[in-house]
Amino acid sequence: MIVMPIPYNLKVSEEVKIYQKLVHQSDLRDVHIAPHGLHTAALFSILTRLKESKKQGMDLLKKLYLYDGKNVEGFKEKDVQELRAEWPEEGMNGIDPRYVINRISSALIRRDTSCINALDILRAIKEGLDQHASITKEDRERMLNFVALARKEYDELAKKEVQKAFVYSYEESAKTLLDNYLDNVEAYCNWQKMKDPITGEELDPDEKLMRSIEEQIGISENAKKAFREEILIRISTYARRGKRFDYSSHERLREAIEKKLFADLKDVVKITTSTKTPDSKQLKKVNEVSKRLMEEYGYCAACANELLQYTGSLLNR
Repeated sequence: MIVMPIPYNLKVSEEVKIYQKLVHQSDLRDVHIAPHGLHTAALFSILTRLKESKKQGMDLLKKLYLYDGKNVEGFKEKDVQELRAEWPEEGMNGIDPRYVINRISSALIRRDTSCINALDILRAIKEGLDQHASITKEDRERMLNFVALARKEYDELAKKEVQKAFVYSYEESAKTLLDNYLDNVEAYCNWQKMKDPITGEELDPDEKLMRSIEEQIGISENAKKAFREEILIRISTYARRGKRFDYSSHERLREAIEKKLFADLKDVVKITTSTKTPDSKQLKKVNEVSKRLMEEYGYCAACANELLQYTGSLLNR
């Protein structure tokens, strides 16, 4: 017999597929796992398999996203190749998929419910580390840090999902804000005036609006001109190729538009989700959001309600 060591998978998206297959083959196939549950577990697992890089500005989370094909500011495809070459044996250690599936099963038994979420899974993983006889105290502390890191990433996903659900016709809101921003950017870069659609009055480009969006992603006063010119160049490039430019066509602009919309909604979300005795208007809003979470995002009534309560507590911190 010849033993052939095979490294674990190092892509979060592929890890989620492995979990989905294992869940389907197990007694868990009839269980509803809330959105981002398996993704959050995969984040934890991949983190345990990665090696620290000596590349400047690189941490394990950035490395994880790069390996999964995501855009990470300041890094390119060639960096991925260099990262892989840095640790040829990467993936030979870490948590295996079966452990995660076993912990999901434990979480289900402990809660005695037909639905579990990302927090239930992370809690079960954390408890399981204390019972894992094959890991050292040092490794356990390291893995607990990874649980905390995965929890932090989930918190951001949870807040973003609820805030998106609170935006009525989200895509339309994003498009309207983008069009307004681009009109002003074009006028600014071309030294032109804006025309008020109602009065016909000529106005200077709305600097307050443009900065309120750009500041969401840390564009400084000195860097605003270069950023705006970059946007116009991107629009021109899309036009030459016969492609339509929308709010998702530029990663940083997309992030800025989303953050601006979410910032405007934050107080509404915070009040509505954290009020113990909501009035009829607030209750109607919560019901609308719950319905949207179930119809568009894959939640059930139980995990949608849990998500709203949890997000309310996050926004109150």
